[in-house]
Amino acid sequence: MSAQTRYDLDDLLAIMARLRDPERGCPWDVKQDFSTIAPYTVEEAYEVADAIDRRDWHDLQDELGDLLLQVVFHAQMAKELELFDFDDVAHTISDKMRRRHPHVFGDVTYADLDEQKRAWDEIKASERAAKGAPHDDSVMAGVSRGQPEWQRAMKLQQRAATVGFDWPDHRPVIEKLHEELAEVQAEFEAGAHHARLEDEIGDVLFVAVNLARHAGVDFALALKHANAKFERRFRRMEQLSADEGQPLSASDLAAQEALWRRAKAEERKG
Repeated sequence: MSAQTRYDLDDLLAIMARLRDPERGCPWDVKQDFSTIAPYTVEEAYEVADAIDRRDWHDLQDELGDLLLQVVFHAQMAKELELFDFDDVAHTISDKMRRRHPHVFGDVTYADLDEQKRAWDEIKASERAAKGAPHDDSVMAGVSRGQPEWQRAMKLQQRAATVGFDWPDHRPVIEKLHEELAEVQAEFEAGAHHARLEDEIGDVLFVAVNLARHAGVDFALALKHANAKFERRFRRMEQLSADEGQPLSASDLAAQEALWRRAKAEERKG
């Protein structure tokens, strides 16, 4: 940021409006819509989480700016369509936070966090009713569809567990995982269509989430560690192959497997 100029939110709103100007704006920005920008919004949220995980506060500042830009982008497009604008977004979330925290902005008191959580769910249910949403008494009511599917799976399972629909421990979950894997194998052997394999593999993944829940393991964190481990070992394979004077792509699968085992063994020794 320039020492001479310090931009604020009003400047950002003006910049976004200029980028979207059909006459003087950026062609790429002008042609975007809600659907095309949505993936970037999700990606930027993950970048924020990654900066926090790395405890890189300078990068966090930058990534929060990128995420804020996504909000401003959506608000500008909505303004152009006369749906709402950024001020409406700010008002709506401010009103919601005050409404959902009567113990902070009102005279309500809660005995403990569990009571507060129950009240929070009740407030959200009343909000859905006020919006005209169909009455839904299911314990599954209100589980958001706008989140990663593994997370939605976790929440659906947690909701089911509140009425006792849950396995007592990890053992039957592991048995179920073996059962689902066997069904995937059977579909492969039967030459199943894509839709059948998609369905059966989905069952495997759903049970894997349930296993993580019973183990008290963060599914996303476990997968993150697995991804990092795979990338680390693969990069080592590339280096080992380069040390032997050839790119990894020049080796057949058997040779690559041998390099993988070497990389894995080195980690264990380290």
